[in-house]
Amino acid sequence: QVQVAESGGGLVQAGGSLRLSCAASGRSFSRYTMGWFRQAPGKEREFVAVISWSGSTLYYADSVKGRFTISRDNAKNTVYLQMNSLKPEDTAVYYCAVDVQHGFATTPSSYDYWGQGTQVTVSS
Repeated sequence: QVQVAESGGGLVQAGGSLRLSCAASGRSFSRYTMGWFRQAPGKEREFVAVISWSGSTLYYADSVKGRFTISRDNAKNTVYLQMNSLKPEDTAVYYCAVDVQHGFATTPSSYDYWGQGTQVTVSS
């Protein structure tokens, strides 16, 4: 069982920045693929970014490419999502997800453990 907890959400004006953090339990964290997803009211959960176990391979949704950066610190069992140039359409609950199967997927069903989410609200 892997415990996952996000933090860092909040209210920010358009054009501003936030950094989300995700702490995951377990001594095998350095072997997990980690992903960020988001879900806006009335919409399906959508992929945001994914990072490989080593941090060497990254992939982003087109909607956030060039504005968001995913990174990880395996010594701290933590993955980050730096969000810059935020837009009102980025408003959503952001979820961190863990893939213990060593995949590199953009679909929610490929992930094994999820956090409870953190709210990000971008005002115009």
